[in-house]
Amino acid sequence: MDRSELKIRPIIGLEIHVQLATRSKMFCSCAVEFGAEPNSNVCPVCLGMPGVLPVMNRTAVEYAIRTAIALKCRIARFTKWDRKSYYYPDLPKNYQISQYDLPLSSDGVFEVPAGDGGGYRRVRIIRAHLEEDAGKNLHDHPSITQVDLNRTGTPLLEIVTEPDLTSADEAYAFCTELQRLVTYLEVSEGSMEKGQMRFEPNVNVAIEYDRTEYRTPISEIKNLNSFRAVRSAIAYEIERQVNAWMADRDYVIGKGAKENRGWDDVRGVTEFQRGKEEAHDYRYFPDPDLVPVEVDDAWLEQIKATVGELPAARQARMQKEYGLSFADAGTILNDRASADLFESAARVGHAATLGKQFLSFWSAKANERKCTIAELGIDAGRLGVLSKITAEGMVNATAAAAIAEKMLESPDAPEAIAKKEGLVQVRDEGRMQAWVDQAFAANVKAVQDALSNPKKQKQARGFLTGQVMRISGGQADPKIVGELIGKKLAGMMQ
Repeated sequence: MDRSELKIRPIIGLEIHVQLATRSKMFCSCAVEFGAEPNSNVCPVCLGMPGVLPVMNRTAVEYAIRTAIALKCRIARFTKWDRKSYYYPDLPKNYQISQYDLPLSSDGVFEVPAGDGGGYRRVRIIRAHLEEDAGKNLHDHPSITQVDLNRTGTPLLEIVTEPDLTSADEAYAFCTELQRLVTYLEVSEGSMEKGQMRFEPNVNVAIEYDRTEYRTPISEIKNLNSFRAVRSAIAYEIERQVNAWMADRDYVIGKGAKENRGWDDVRGVTEFQRGKEEAHDYRYFPDPDLVPVEVDDAWLEQIKATVGELPAARQARMQKEYGLSFADAGTILNDRASADLFESAARVGHAATLGKQFLSFWSAKANERKCTIAELGIDAGRLGVLSKITAEGMVNATAAAAIAEKMLESPDAPEAIAKKEGLVQVRDEGRMQAWVDQAFAANVKAVQDALSNPKKQKQARGFLTGQVMRISGGQADPKIVGELIGKKLAGMMQ
């Protein structure tokens, strides 16, 4: 059989666990703290001691509902808690408090950008429900496994999609966009390094051959903690399943078993772990210690008011309103507070110039300080004015970057800093002509290249422009300097 004879269609659904950014756990008051001393943030409730009673974290429920609203889910007005029974060393109660038949939300949809402004991929959401996390097994010593229960009881939002994704790249885009959504909504930090988002793709393949469609058994790839791993693991699994079917036509649903597989990032392969569990394996039953959750109109409207304009819609609007590229608008939106700051500054400044400054020196200064642009502490008014005086030609781009550095140290207005530091751009053609003449006299070789060497002409003109800017101390207008250099060269060729 030749592979070229096959028509291959991947079928991919996702289960995503999002750790919610609450200060305390789902059913007790223990702190949620990454990197704490092992087993230091535990209590009788999250350790599953006899006779203890859980108490629901209201903030976690509100964060879950906020996310579900953004995912256009139907919010259940009545939901309950269930016990999902299974044994594992890091699950001290031997059951997990979750939601089974009455999830907090269901029947949603998430539209993922398909490219640089090139439309959206519509992915249906089956459900988004709350549950508690398990602990963590540590394998730092070869002869023993240690258990850290600090994470036990941390609130998780599990989001389950329909199998609407058709490639590893689409799944990658979905995961990155979902991370942007939950961080934008401020319901999760969404940190991969801290394990605050974990992805479990369910993958199988529809193979059309000789006018018949065959479907391979579903494999669930467990606990992927990076976007790269999501893309690589799915791509590998698609190929593995196609090859398995080509080797054995009985490798199809109904004959081959569903599998849970792990991803070996070093070897770049998925590996069999165990057969995939079904719902009846977990022996779900209602938790007798927790009251149901009832969401009334007033509470729902209160939560809806916290959602606001969503990232994808805001990105499209900012692209249109401020003349930004799709990618640049997305970069600015990576931090909601910085995006709010940008829009406030754009109202008093020059939006296109402000966008360039945000993505160049303001981003660089934030990265140097390991913070966001909003956390630099520069108010919207001064940001806007700097973009405005740059666009109007009072200062050039190089001077604007120098002024920005001073703005971090001083509350003075950008115009005042420009005048004080001698950075106001000179637009007097007489003075600039003198600087051009000086640059030509000092750089005869560059002038000759600009006149007679086609291969070096562009580079030579750029060099001469740089020399004029150096002589002027950065005060010359680069645009006018370029025009004066062009006129002088043209005159010398006559």
